[in-house]
Amino acid sequence: MVELLENISDEKLKEELLKISDPEIPVLSVFDLGVIRKIDVIDKDVNIELTPTYSGCPAMDTISMDLKIAIESLGYKANINLVLSPAWSTDWISEEGRQKLEAYGIAPPLEESLDAKALIEGERIVKCTNCQSTNTIMVSQFGSTACKALFKCEDCLEPFDYFKCLK
Repeated sequence: MVELLENISDEKLKEELLKISDPEIPVLSVFDLGVIRKIDVIDKDVNIELTPTYSGCPAMDTISMDLKIAIESLGYKANINLVLSPAWSTDWISEEGRQKLEAYGIAPPLEESLDAKALIEGERIVKCTNCQSTNTIMVSQFGSTACKALFKCEDCLEPFDYFKCLK
């Protein structure tokens, strides 16, 4: 969703917005995560529509505040609006974001049907972020946050989070 920045002429504003990350996954920008749905800049007003990854996501307050601080530090007025519809989906995570997740040690979400096979049926299809093996087992439906499950690789014995598919 970085293309949302294409119509912004202020390069400093673009730079500042690109620095805003998810506090729970600091390697992902809000653009990688796909939570920014729309940006309008009218004179000195910056209007942003932000969709939470789920309605109770505690990171949204921090992200909103980080956006507001970054925007206002450049002399703009920030208007951050939470938009709940359409609901956020893991499909909105950019390809670069998925690569960043894996490099950070979090397995990116599988497509919906494969996600169910991994989480419900216990199929060994979630790839270890350390050794790339699919000889992995789920340890817990919940990992470091509610949107992740905890897995363990049976080959290298390393634990890792898997980002659950959300539709």
